[in-house]
Amino acid sequence: MSLANTAEILDDIAFFDDWEERYKYIIDLGKELPPMDESLHTPERLVKGCQSNVWLDVQQEADRLQFIVDSDAVIVRGLLALVLAAYHDKTAQEICAFDIDDYFRQLDLERHLSPTRGNGLRAIVGRIRTIAEAVR
Repeated sequence: MSLANTAEILDDIAFFDDWEERYKYIIDLGKELPPMDESLHTPERLVKGCQSNVWLDVQQEADRLQFIVDSDAVIVRGLLALVLAAYHDKTAQEICAFDIDDYFRQLDLERHLSPTRGNGLRAIVGRIRTIAEAVR
C-alpha cells in the first residue's frame, strides 16, 4: 500500500487557503485508503472512544507494522489517512518516537475538529501507540 507521507501532506495542505478546501483534501486522502475486508469489522478491532465506527487491524512484516483501517464516516477515513501517513509501515520504535502532537500542530488540525472528533483522533493514536509499545 502506497500512502502519502507526512512531509507530502504538510506541503499539500499548506497550499490550500481555507479549511473547506483542506477538509476536501483530507476526505480525498481517505478515499485513497485501501478497502478493509468486511470480515475485519469485528468488535476487537473497533477503536473505543470514537464518535464514528473505526476499525484498526495490524500485521507485522519483519520489524514493520502494517495498519489497515476503516470507518463509516468519510471525514474520519481522511483523518485515518493522516494518521497512517505517520505510522504505517514503520517500526515500533519509529512509531513511539514520532511527535504526533507536532504533526497535528503543523496541520493546524485539532483547532478545526469538533471535540468529539479530536477525542476520537486521540483514541486512534493511542491504540496504535499501545500496539507499538507492546511489540517494542
